[in-house]
Amino acid sequence: MIVDDQTLVRQGVRGLLELLPDIEVVGEASDGKEALDKIPDLAPDVLLLDIRMPRMDGVAVLTALNAANALPPTLVLTTFDDGDAAVAAIKAGAKGLMLKDVSLEDLADAIRSLANNGTAFQPAMTDSLMAAIRRGPAPMPDEIVADTLTVREREVLQLICGGYSNKEIADLLVLAEGTVKNHVSNLLLKLDARDRTRAALKALQQGHLE
Repeated sequence: MIVDDQTLVRQGVRGLLELLPDIEVVGEASDGKEALDKIPDLAPDVLLLDIRMPRMDGVAVLTALNAANALPPTLVLTTFDDGDAAVAAIKAGAKGLMLKDVSLEDLADAIRSLANNGTAFQPAMTDSLMAAIRRGPAPMPDEIVADTLTVREREVLQLICGGYSNKEIADLLVLAEGTVKNHVSNLLLKLDARDRTRAALKALQQGHLE
């Protein structure tokens, strides 16, 4: 499902996605309130959500759906590299975040990742995310003990924060994908995080990747 207040954007994204055999657009909404009305009936597997909209913005939509335990895996799309808005969206439950100038190939890959319980963060947004998080509140009380992470785990965590998949991390670090999966599992355990998004957010908030 596509939620965006700009008609041309919605129609353009829909037209492109409908060219792909494995992705079906089940509906659209022009603002957050309309999205909340339609999502229960449409039950999308993945939600593409604009972050800046009239009446109800993307963060408010995420917050409302999360509170109702009805939030589908959500990819936030934004025109601006806005770190503060991105952090707010992640905290509200977004599983992915990309700029609207993303290629169709990358957008489709992100949708597939979210549909399979993964995450998708555009590497180009990492710097603004880190800057926004560092301007934010003090670290959470359950801080990571830096010495518990190995050098390799830190490398994997840095790439997770950049939005890379296990396969991409394996290629970059010249490792077997199974080895990367083991590192990710260890990281989630050490960081007391239930998924990659929360692990990345916790690590960035606490400044352990500087």
